[in-house]
Parts: sequence; C-alpha cells; structure tokens
Amino acid sequence: MPHKDFIALHDFSPAEIQELLDLSAKIKRDRAAFRTALAGKTLGMYFEKASTRTRISFEVGIFELGGVGLYLSPKDLQVGRGETIADTARVLSRYLGGLMARTFGHDIVTELARFATIPVINGLTDYNHPCQALTDYFTLLEKKKRLKGLKLAYVGDGNNMCHSLASGAAKTGVHFVAACPEGYFPRPEAIALAREDARQTGATIEVVSNPVAAVTGADAVYTDVWASMGQEAEHAKRVKAFQGYQVNLELFGKAKNDAIFMHCLPAHHGEEVAAEVCEHPRSVIFDEAENRLHCQKAVMVTLMGGK
Repeated sequence: MPHKDFIALHDFSPAEIQELLDLSAKIKRDRAAFRTALAGKTLGMYFEKASTRTRISFEVGIFELGGVGLYLSPKDLQVGRGETIADTARVLSRYLGGLMARTFGHDIVTELARFATIPVINGLTDYNHPCQALTDYFTLLEKKKRLKGLKLAYVGDGNNMCHSLASGAAKTGVHFVAACPEGYFPRPEAIALAREDARQTGATIEVVSNPVAAVTGADAVYTDVWASMGQEAEHAKRVKAFQGYQVNLELFGKAKNDAIFMHCLPAHHGEEVAAEVCEHPRSVIFDEAENRLHCQKAVMVTLMGGK
C-alpha cells in the first residue's frame, strides 16, 4: 500500500480501506501470528489530550506486534519549550519506527507527517478521528456481514467523529445521515469531501436537523459526547442546544429491529445517550473499544513495515 502516513480516510481508496479491514480481521483471528511483525520497532506516542482507549490500544498493540511503545507528552519534549513541530518531527524520525499523535490542532499532525520520514498515525485531532472510524466500519462489518448499502445514522455534534464517519461511509458504500442541531453541523468542507468520495461507491451523505428522520430505518445508530475535550466551558450551553438529540430507547426504536448502537466512548450516560441504550443487547460499544486494538495493529503493520 503506497502510503507513508495514516492521517485521514479520504487519503485511501475504497480498495485500500478494504485491505485494512481484511488485515484487521486476520489479526483479530490470530493475534499470535503477528507477534514479531514489528520486532525491534519503536512507536512514539505523542499525547496532547488525555486518553484511555487510544493510549492503551496503541501501547498494547505495538507490544503484541513485537515492538515497544514510548509515551510522549508536551512536557516530555522540547516542543513544550518552543522547538518547532518540524524540527521535532525530523529528530524523532532518527529514533523511532513510527509516530502516533493525538492532538488538538489538525495542523500539528499534518506538519508532523510533512517533515517526518517515518510513518505518522493520526490518533485524533479536533478535525477527525480516522482510527476510530476505521474501527467502527470494521465493527459494523463484523455485525452485519456487509457494508455497502447499509444506513448509519449519527445523532449529535458535527464534530471530528462525524467528519471521519462520513468519510468512512463514502469509502465503504454506507449511506450516512448526520442529525445535528442548527449551529452544530459538521464542517461543510468535510461533507463536501465525503460526497466527492461517495461517487466512487454509490454512498449517500446527508446532514439533517431531525434525529427521528435520520434514525428511521437505520442499520446502526451512532452518537458521541456533546462537548468534546477542550469544549468543557461550553458544556451547559451545549446540553441546552442538544435537547431532543439524546439516543434513548424511543429514538433507538425508530431504527430497524436488528439495528446496533455504536459510540466511540467515553459515554456520558443521561446526556447524549440513555444508560438503557448503552446496556441494550444490541449495543456494540465495547466491541468497538476492543476492535481499536486490532484495527490499529493493522495500520501499524501496514505502515511500519510488517509482513
């Protein structure tokens, strides 16, 4: 696969996304078969944002592939004292086999990728979250045995998760509908890019303000927190704005009878989702969390030189 970095799903063709999904399944089926795939390699893990799933899944993942994970925060690097991102990228390239970055600004990850000579993996930015979206479509494929033609309804904030889910839908032929309150729609450029990609697969990408219309007939219903990291000061305002957008049993009931519930976690029970939906027999949120490990291992093996 002719890619140095994993920054956005848009950068990959539908066939390449399918390759990553296939490799994820292979790794999940036989973890032991890949235990030396990245022997001797070190993955730097740069975190500006706190993390449960991203840190642990990457650290365990590189270990299970035979490599080592090295945790790095701004306090651990000279970038915290003014060294440029470009210089940091070039220095780290002399030591590491790959770099995962979880940052606020998307430009930080793109600049790391521009100047690094090693693979850079986007572990999350304020603009997108490609590792999670890849995992979500892998989980959807596991549960439904196909992707093309399915309907995924996203309810909530038009945030980084919404952007990446739209992009992933476009690449996999999934019909994607996002229901967001006025003023909280996804960025127009992200939706335009997804619609452009959707021409290759026949997917449709919609943004509406009516959650019932979005969820009706859906094969999967997805939500995310109303206030992401860095938006804590807006929490009260957002809770008010998102009234009527909670995925509760009534709203979930508008989807197909066999629809699954998805969430990237952490979930705020009683806000974007009712506790009963998280605990529903058709909730797959913890399968998604597990699958981050397998899908990110597939990304690392593909980019960092594993066989």
